[in-house]
Amino acid sequence: MTINYDELSNQILALDSQVRFAGVANSKGEMVAGGQKDDVEKILVGDEVSMSIHYALQKRDLYTNLEYKIGRERSSITEYDIVTMISIPINSNELVLISTEPRADYLKIIDYVHSILDSKKTVE
Repeated sequence: MTINYDELSNQILALDSQVRFAGVANSKGEMVAGGQKDDVEKILVGDEVSMSIHYALQKRDLYTNLEYKIGRERSSITEYDIVTMISIPINSNELVLISTEPRADYLKIIDYVHSILDSKKTVE
């Protein structure tokens, strides 16, 4: 699957005014693409961003242990008081990370990302 991760991140950012951040992290916890909208205040900075990525990867790994029973993870949503965090696995090595304002239509966002990822799978 060949996906331009910067383009994907920009499409997610443009999709909804409620999206604050969109990017792709690899299994080493490094951001390989994406970023935050210019007009929003950063909530996490420095090591806090790294911790957030680490926790998202850790959560994915935990659910992978149950994959044989419940199927593969399609997305994960965590709602906090001031932000909603969404993670969507691309493959076993990469994860789309999105943060939104509280109460954003995250199912619309998740469906949009899946439509892009699924279209890339069918092309190859």
